[in-house]
Amino acid sequence: MKTTRLAQLASLAVVGSMALAACGSDNTTGTTSAEGSSSSASASKSAATECFSGTLTGEGSSAQKNAIEEAIASYTEACKDAKISYNATGSGAGVKQFIAGQVNFGGSDSALKKEGKDGAKSEVDQAAEMCGSPAWNIPMVTGPVAIAYNVKGIDKLTLTPNVAADIFAGKITTWNDAAIAEVNKGVTLPATPIKVFFRSDESGTTDNFTKWLHAAAPEKWTQDPGKKWTGSGEGKPQNAGVSEGVKSTDGGVSYVEWSYAKDNKLGMALIDNGGGAVELTSESVGKAVEAAKADGEGNDLRLELDYATKEAGAYPILLVTYELVCSKGKDAEKQKAIKAFLKHFASADVQKSLEEIGYAPLPKAMEDKVLTAIDAIS
Repeated sequence: MKTTRLAQLASLAVVGSMALAACGSDNTTGTTSAEGSSSSASASKSAATECFSGTLTGEGSSAQKNAIEEAIASYTEACKDAKISYNATGSGAGVKQFIAGQVNFGGSDSALKKEGKDGAKSEVDQAAEMCGSPAWNIPMVTGPVAIAYNVKGIDKLTLTPNVAADIFAGKITTWNDAAIAEVNKGVTLPATPIKVFFRSDESGTTDNFTKWLHAAAPEKWTQDPGKKWTGSGEGKPQNAGVSEGVKSTDGGVSYVEWSYAKDNKLGMALIDNGGGAVELTSESVGKAVEAAKADGEGNDLRLELDYATKEAGAYPILLVTYELVCSKGKDAEKQKAIKAFLKHFASADVQKSLEEIGYAPLPKAMEDKVLTAIDAIS
């Protein structure tokens, strides 16, 4: 499925890129765009899909790039007059572009911040000002974060939060360190130097990964979580950059969204939060998402994830990518288009298809809430 749809995207990318340029973004790195197909298969799908005619632009999270590519391709395959572009520049850029009104929707791996810094208005307040109504955080993509590694001689690796914190803080510097050996008994570990790669751009993946370190290893990782990296290592831009850094370096390790680890055939550590080593799977991530608490009001569906969970079988390092939307926009037709596309993105069929490329579908209870919120956009 992915190969077919990405081929379609490649052949039609020019139209979407022009639409995004017209919207005022200077950074076109990672832009995904597509125009609908007129095939008979598309016609049959369009009966079940609410279509719009025109353009939509979005920007932000690179963690959801592969997922939104799938959703855009399947939507525009059914709706030939729809043109959708998404610029995967990172969550920080997505929030800024959304607040500035430069895109129709944003993508962020962290909900809009309720508190401002140094006397500045909060992201929530800035977004509401731009929209003329409250902005909503709508969870759409569940993206597990893998601790991805490339070490000759290590086929299976388990890490605890404390050991991971020391690795990413630069305190553990070789793969045969006693602390790593302690949680990998029976595994022959090489003396290869550890090479940490981190996101050089402001990133929701960084935010969520450091939230896990801070919550699960508070004595080791004392820095406040945030979108800007405060540990050690070498910076690379976006998920693609850190994945390539690890792939090309014996001893390399990074935190990266699951689909990128899979695409680059990187090793992925099992995580032991205290309830036993857990492999990253759709099921283990779904178990963690189901335990998340609501942290918003009404249709603002921000979530509070439990990064320190010790529940057996729950994979604790994950992010939820939110689509940032105006609850009531100034352009009614554009709001209808956003509703139509997001309803498709949140549908059970599309969510299920995302498993093939390294995402976990929204749990049923969350899917129902998301669809209710989307219906309320006006």
